[in-house]
Amino acid sequence: MSPELISLGALAVMFLVGTLLPINIGILAFVAAFVIGTASLGLDEAQIFEGFPVSLFVTIVGVTYLFSIAQRNGTIDLIVSYGVRLVRGKVTLIPWVLFAVAAVLTAFGTFTPAAVALLVPIGMNIAFRHRLSPLMMGMMIICGGHAGAFSPIAVSGVLVNGMIADTPLDVPPSVLLFLASFGFNVLLSVATFLLLRNKVQPEPAAGDAVGADEPAPGGVTWRQWLTLALLGGLIVGALGFHLQIGFLALAAGALLALVDMKNQAKAVDGISWSTILLVAGMVTYVGILEKAGTIDAISEHAAVVGAPLLVALLLCLTVAITSAFASSTAILTAIIPIAVPLLLSSQLSAAGLVAALSISTTIVDVSPFSTNGALVLSNAKGVDRQRFYRQVIGYTCAIVGFGPALAWGVLVLPGAF
Repeated sequence: MSPELISLGALAVMFLVGTLLPINIGILAFVAAFVIGTASLGLDEAQIFEGFPVSLFVTIVGVTYLFSIAQRNGTIDLIVSYGVRLVRGKVTLIPWVLFAVAAVLTAFGTFTPAAVALLVPIGMNIAFRHRLSPLMMGMMIICGGHAGAFSPIAVSGVLVNGMIADTPLDVPPSVLLFLASFGFNVLLSVATFLLLRNKVQPEPAAGDAVGADEPAPGGVTWRQWLTLALLGGLIVGALGFHLQIGFLALAAGALLALVDMKNQAKAVDGISWSTILLVAGMVTYVGILEKAGTIDAISEHAAVVGAPLLVALLLCLTVAITSAFASSTAILTAIIPIAVPLLLSSQLSAAGLVAALSISTTIVDVSPFSTNGALVLSNAKGVDRQRFYRQVIGYTCAIVGFGPALAWGVLVLPGAF
């Protein structure tokens, strides 16, 4: 049996076992990466661990550690209360406020995971406090990040437009890609909001709302002022100077722990280790899939089908499925060159297919195996982790199943006639 089929079969078994049984799928992924990497591909340990997501690991550890400290000293409660005041008590508007903030951040050049990492902990605490659906809150923040991700000055927008500029394709102004992605993610957010707005969390348990350092009457404690200042520094460092947000969060958390050692001794318990194990294992296994040629084989088979419209649909589905487990940036970089020959030899709309592929690649970053989805999973408050993981998986499957087909139907199909 070929390495491609072996690696795909192992992936299917992992999902089945990890979904039905109470075992972290990341453990299964690490085991499968070692067994298939050594027995089927002849890789050594260094080659197997080349796919280990070091940056993602540091980001999740740092962000969850910092916001664990901010939760324990009452700063998160403070931010939540001011957020509710901002919308004059209309809590259901908060997801839309965070959607808009995420869109603005990414449209002006913030890398999507950085914007999500900044906003998800706040949004999840608001959802917990006011019994809003954490799934709705998290997914709408991610959609907001995607909505602005293809502006002409955003990271993804610059990447795609730069690649297209190096081809013979005649594609209209790049603002059309931005508008297509923005509109699609607004529609996705509307659907998410309408379907999930009435899904509430259970009442918080008495011990859930931890406030080790309550605000003084009529004011804010000095530790909370320091936490707010460090959070501001985190935003400036990550957005203004493009510094790694995980390292910044760890540094800020360490400083806060040093000035409040008695109350913050157990803050490390707030790091979402189960999520880190899950994501690190799966992303490491994706590296094995790439080394086995599985992802390339899927893309190549889709490209040789024949009928341009069908090929375009298969490409959208392929990038959605693979991007749910791998880097969206890497998938975009790989798929655009594959699509160029199809566009040059057919009457399909170049702008439409490029937009559909870009949208299909990014909207699936709600997956718990991507940075954005992992941040939602790791920051959810007051939830059953296994149940919430299944909810995120279910939402991801719905996006993978319907999103690419909808993008194809709206952006590619009309231009074929």
